[in-house]
Amino acid sequence: MTISLVITPAFPAEDAWEALVKGGHVALIRHGNAPPGFGGDPPGFRFDDCKTQRNLDDEGRAQGKALGEAFRTHGVRVDRIVSSPVCRCMDTASLMAVGQVESSWALLPDRDPNAPIRLRELKEIVSNWRGPGTLVLVTHGFTIRPLIGIIPDQAETVVLRPTPGIEPGAHIVGRITPPQ
Repeated sequence: MTISLVITPAFPAEDAWEALVKGGHVALIRHGNAPPGFGGDPPGFRFDDCKTQRNLDDEGRAQGKALGEAFRTHGVRVDRIVSSPVCRCMDTASLMAVGQVESSWALLPDRDPNAPIRLRELKEIVSNWRGPGTLVLVTHGFTIRPLIGIIPDQAETVVLRPTPGIEPGAHIVGRITPPQ
């Protein structure tokens, strides 16, 4: 199965919000602020121990809460929220408080031999979403980059419109800057 993603010119943030309110779209969110901000986790990283990982700082926790508040303020119906199993992503998703958070290995960064398999799974998750509400995916910059060719800022939202067809994929509808 071949999945193509077509990048279209960025729309204003309000257009991105309108798409999310309409439903059937995907909100691809990079986790909140987690110093040092770029470069991975410390040596000894383990999935089952948040103390071995880069974690959200106060700003990152505030961003997670503000993301959820923005979704509620705009009236976005979230039908599903899925996160990378890494603590900074799970925490961002949980702090949004927009639904029960699921974990998926497909949302891990692209830094190991299984990355192509996970990327294919992620593309299928995105291209197969039909709503009626919004799918929220909380993940990493290095997961987003191979999917759409950009690394968003921490806590930035990229709104995607799944596109059905012979080669299903998604179009970028717009980007929503991180909450302040």
